[in-house]
Amino acid sequence: MALLDEILEYNEEFVKEKRYEEFMTTKFPDKKVVILTCMDTRLFEMLPKAMNFKNGDIKIVKSAGAVINHPFGGIMRSLLVAVYELNADEIYIIGHHDCGMASINPEKMLEKMKHRGVDEKTIDMMEYSGVDLKGWLRGFDDVTESVAHSVNMVRNHPLLDTTVPVHGLVIDPTTGKLDVVVNGNKNR
Repeated sequence: MALLDEILEYNEEFVKEKRYEEFMTTKFPDKKVVILTCMDTRLFEMLPKAMNFKNGDIKIVKSAGAVINHPFGGIMRSLLVAVYELNADEIYIIGHHDCGMASINPEKMLEKMKHRGVDEKTIDMMEYSGVDLKGWLRGFDDVTESVAHSVNMVRNHPLLDTTVPVHGLVIDPTTGKLDVVVNGNKNR
């Protein structure tokens, strides 16, 4: 059975048995917090539990490495929507130790793309057009520096209310221990 079929079969029972009821909440975060974190599978349940959050408490935005690549990209837009439309009063940017983005090799990733069918002419055309694919695909060397960089990008965004604290933390994906990189309450 294909994974999609398994998901749909399970979902039918989930809805029929009303297992959704324990998750019912509104679209507004009860704790008025939005978190940008990594898409790492270890953080899926660990991060909210390590911070004592339950369903409905927070908004979570995910990107590889909890990185904001562009000040006017989708990640930043999501943070602004959370603040202005969904009543979030604080922003947390949470990276993690042992992050896959720390070991990304752009050249190897481009080779994997080619191996899976992306035409080399497409890659050449993008680079010829001025897209720095290697820079865009590059990870980071130090998670604390990466978190601090993302915090600064958000905190200094021209459309963000300057009274919104922007915190930066790093979590251990094994133990859940949080280390503060930037305390946004001290930087307002």
